[in-house]
Order: sequence, then structure tokens, then C-alpha cells
Amino acid sequence: MTASISISHEQDSAVSTRTYEVRTYGCQMNVHDSERLAGLLEASGLSRQETGDGIADVVVFNTCAVRENADNKLYGNLGMLSHVKEKRPEMQIAVGGCLAQKDRETILKKAPWVDVVFGTHNVGSLPALLERARHNNEAQLEILESLEVFPSTLPTKRDSVHSGWVSISVGCNNTCTFCIVPALRGKERDRRPGEILAEIEALVADGVIEVTLLGQNVNSYGVEFGDRLAFGKLLRACGQIEGLERVRFTSPHPAAFTDDVIEAMAETPNVMPQLHMPLQSGSDKVLKDMRRSYRSKKFLGILEKVRTLIPHAAITTDIIVGFPGETEEDFQGTLDVVEASRFASAFTFQYSKRPGTPAAELPDQLPKAVVQERFERLTALQDRICAEENAKQVGRTVEVLVTEHAGRKSTETHRLSGRSTDQRLVHFSVPAGGETPRPGDLVTVPVTGSAAFHLVSDPATLAEYSVRRSRAGDAWDRSQAESCGTGTTGTTGVSLGMPALPARK
Repeated sequence: MTASISISHEQDSAVSTRTYEVRTYGCQMNVHDSERLAGLLEASGLSRQETGDGIADVVVFNTCAVRENADNKLYGNLGMLSHVKEKRPEMQIAVGGCLAQKDRETILKKAPWVDVVFGTHNVGSLPALLERARHNNEAQLEILESLEVFPSTLPTKRDSVHSGWVSISVGCNNTCTFCIVPALRGKERDRRPGEILAEIEALVADGVIEVTLLGQNVNSYGVEFGDRLAFGKLLRACGQIEGLERVRFTSPHPAAFTDDVIEAMAETPNVMPQLHMPLQSGSDKVLKDMRRSYRSKKFLGILEKVRTLIPHAAITTDIIVGFPGETEEDFQGTLDVVEASRFASAFTFQYSKRPGTPAAELPDQLPKAVVQERFERLTALQDRICAEENAKQVGRTVEVLVTEHAGRKSTETHRLSGRSTDQRLVHFSVPAGGETPRPGDLVTVPVTGSAAFHLVSDPATLAEYSVRRSRAGDAWDRSQAESCGTGTTGTTGVSLGMPALPARK
């Protein structure tokens, strides 16, 4: 995802407003932080750099440190920008996020042309650091060891007028051996329910009809103030907010996933029938080595309870292949759990050795060729299951929240796109004489076809198609008018609470 932002200073105003771009890598928490970075930069006077207009005056990298290729991607991009900076010394480059929290001085040693390095705990300091770097003509490094302010209290520039992220907690108290996030984000800190609900109400007043609650382990919410049932209560409270039509959350931890949360999901109409539940491995031995405090039987039991109360729930997951010491028998255990779980989609990763994690020191690190072969078998299995589960949707009628994003073949198919209540991607056509919806509106359509990663709806008659104009659609109209837009659809990608499927390797 890439967002753009510009900052203007009085001495520049006679020439032009400075522009910004935020390049985001990693999880939904980073996406949320990037919206705050954009809001801060725009509040400082910068303006968004439009796509195709070249390199912005300020380029901010919001980084991820979970996988090794994140390092390579960052330093490769910084290397390309060094040539731009040689020609435009007034340009500024900032690096933030998890990799900045981890590498710190290393970034400035490898890329001395970077102006600012800031961490996960001081997102709000970026404008001041950029100004200090410019005034002093030297790089600024500021890394805090604890959270300065909750990201959600900072200004924001949302990617979507109809959907919003709401952080309910930051940090993580778990000690998974493969994960560096707790070291970079710190121990879990929870916002108070009143603050969260007030933010959601403000978003709804601004036209948002869908929110995604964010936390490293979102369902352990309440641990800091001693209420283990707090997350279920929060979901139910979201159900009382007038105008809020869709509530999602990510990502929960199976060990902390309790029956009261499942009941709250089932009994709260605006909590969507969709659940992202990270498996990581189907082998109990590997789960133990990962320090994941659940086993495959408990994981499958959670899925069974969810599907009993929410029969049409779409469940997605994360899986790591090739963890140190994983045997063929262990990997077969993962394949067995995947087959039994019938995930709507899975985000599959090859184990990446990360310095500073316990797993990096484990014996029996697997050869790349073995990990690659297992990865290909797993993705082939999950692709088949995705196709089979999507085929079961044909004949159903679904409500789709229309997005600005159009499919790759939209020019040929003339279809619009959106997300169903269970978060499946739907490409749909408007029948002759039908009203064309705006992003943020909702359409009700029959599913007439499917593929592994999307559904298709081509209503044969107007009787099979209906549009419900929404406050979010009205907000989209206003945003287009404010930006002198044309009001047409299919121009900008919108993220709705789940990451895109990773590219096949």
C-alpha cells in the first residue's frame, strides 16, 4: 500500500507546497500507523503526491521486520532514492516502523542519506524530526522504548471514506519463538472502552460504516485492566452504535479465544461472519517449539464452535512452513489440519530466520529447497480448498460493500468490486437499467460464478439486483467534490481489514 502526503513551510509557499509519500510494508497495524503519519504530515502543511507525478519531496518508509525480505526491500528502495537525493538535496527520506525500531543506527550506517529514523513508539514525532533534520542539516535518530501516545489519538488521513481502522491495544505479551514483534512493539497496552467507542462514533459521524478493531492479539484485550471478558463486551457495545453496519477484528490468538467472544460475534448483528484465526502449524510438536500455547485439537474445536453458531462464517488463517526441526510428519500434520479446517483463504509464509528471536538459534534449520517444496504443496492444497469453498457460494445472495478498487480485468468485464459480509471479494456487473453504486454504497446480488480468490455476480435482471445508497457513499461524493474529483469509480485501491494474498513463490 502506498499513501502520499505533502508538508508546506512559509519559505516554500511562494514556490510550491512540498509533497509527501508514505510507503507501507507489513501488517494492518502498520497500515493504521501510516494513516496517522499521513494525517500528521498533512496537518503540517504537506500535500499528497499524486501517482505518476514522480518522487515526492518527503518519502516515508513505514517498515516491517517480520520477514528477512523486508530488510532487502527497504535497503534496495533506499539505494534507488540515493540517486534522486543527489540531484535534489532538499528532498527528505524518513524510515519508521518495526525495522527502524530494530536496526536503529544500522539504517544510517547503510544509508547515510536518510534524514530521519523513528520507531514504533513515537509516530507522532515525525513532523518535528523532519523539521529538525532540515534546520540542523543532519540526520535525526529518535527511538523510544515505550509508547508515547496511542496512534489513534493522532491526526489521520484515511485511505477509505467508508472503512476505518481502530486500534484497541498495542504490543504483545506472548513469547512466540519466531516473532520479533513483542521486542519492537512492547508489552500489551489497552485503551479504555470509552475511548475506543468514542473514536468509532466519530468515524461513523464522518461517514464510516465499517470498522476493523486492531491489536497484536486483539482478543486478549482487557488484560491490562483485569477484565478477561472485555473483548466480548466491546463487540457487543459496537452493536449499539447507530449507523455502524460492519465490525471486524484482527488478529486474535487461539489460546485466548473464549466462548463469550464467539457468542458475542453470533449475537451482535453488525459483527461480520468472518474470522481470521492464525494456525501457524498443524503439528503439536512444532506449536510447542513455537511457544504457541494451544494445540491442533483446541484450534479445530474453536472453528467447530464458530461454525455451529455462525454457519456461514468464512475463516482465514496464517501458516508458517519450514519452522526449524519441522519433519515431514510435522508438515503432514499441517496439511491435515488445513484439509479439516476448510479455510476460505490462508496467508502462507516460508519460515524466515530473524536475528534476535529464539527460533533463530534453534538447531535443524531446514534447507531452502525443502521449505520451498513444502510451501508449494501447502499452497496447492489451500488453492484447491479456496476454489471448492467459493464454488459453494454460487446461488447465494450476498450484500456487497462497494469499493473504489476494480479488478484487473474490469475494463474488459465492466464489473465493479466490493466485499461481502464474510469478506470475500466480489466482482459484480450492473444489469441494463440498473443504478450504478458509489464506493461506500451496498448492493445485493446473486453469486453466479466463482474462482479460487473471488466471486462473480452477473445479475440477469433488475429483479436480482438492488442498490442501497449509504452515508458512506454520500461521504465519498463529498470527498470527490473536495478534491475536484469526477465521482467515477475504479480509481484507487482500498484496504478493508485483511492483507492481500501473498504472491506465489
